[in-house]
Amino acid sequence: METRKVQVTGGSTYTVSIPKTWATENDVEAGTEIEFHPDGDSLFLTPTSDEERTRGTLDVADLTGQALTRAVMTMYVSGFDVIELEGAEITTDQRSTIREAVQGLVGLEVLEETRDRVVVQDLLDSSELSVHNAVTRMRLISLSMLEDAIAALADHDHDLARDVIARDDDLDRLWLVVSRIFRTTLRTPRAIEELGLPREECFDYHSSARQLERIGDHATKIAHLTLSIEEPLPEEVVEAVEELYEDAVDVIDGAMDALFDDDSEAATRRANEARASVRAIDERVRSIDELLRSLDPTRAQLLGLVVDSVLRSADYGGNIAETALQKAAPTP
Repeated sequence: METRKVQVTGGSTYTVSIPKTWATENDVEAGTEIEFHPDGDSLFLTPTSDEERTRGTLDVADLTGQALTRAVMTMYVSGFDVIELEGAEITTDQRSTIREAVQGLVGLEVLEETRDRVVVQDLLDSSELSVHNAVTRMRLISLSMLEDAIAALADHDHDLARDVIARDDDLDRLWLVVSRIFRTTLRTPRAIEELGLPREECFDYHSSARQLERIGDHATKIAHLTLSIEEPLPEEVVEAVEELYEDAVDVIDGAMDALFDDDSEAATRRANEARASVRAIDERVRSIDELLRSLDPTRAQLLGLVVDSVLRSADYGGNIAETALQKAAPTP
């Protein structure tokens, strides 16, 4: 760390020198324009860039299938606006994989394809993105998935279970959008200004979005387990699982309400209530375990996994409550 003294020139202008090493590494010289970005009691400065779009290049010559899909997603989440995928000769299978990956990501379009290159661009205006809206949408989707997964289990409805599984893609797309926004705010102060949220609050939303994505994963798991159950379940078991689900939803809803509440006292109260409810759910799980002992081992095992997924969903709600408490805490 280096320190500098602020000087006053002309009687009213404050000036400070910048470290020569930093200036050299960032091509800053006499006449270079610098951007200043206020952030609370801090001030960030960056050289002005002529590039309106952040470009990233990746050699995909040795990547195929899932590895190539993951590479495209990684470049997207990293915040690149233009992604150039290059190789000596990009195969038909690679092009197909790239197009499928692009279709699963919000805002991306393939702009150019040649023998040795595919160019993908994000067409969304970052200033119009709302991490709050994205997380709100994730909340609605994940909870509706969990609700329908339990309904499919109770009604032995395989069509509804398949619908739950299909909706997981929508949730994943939103999770990647939130991740992209968050990582962009870490990389450039300009993104913070465009987003209109403090970096800490953006982190809270990102952390909570991760928990919602996991709740969706467990709803999907319940749906898959439902497809493995051939006969309707005993009514008392169904009722017990439904009651457990209702308790879990109360935790998740309470935690999300606390996260979105601008009143710190109300947010703290709601978050603490959600955390206390998680502990109470454990008692209900033990009573369900007693019911499962009356079933044949195979069905008992499947239902035990369902119960575990509902319990984990409640735990993820508890994690969101912890984040809400941190968000509501006084700023140092």
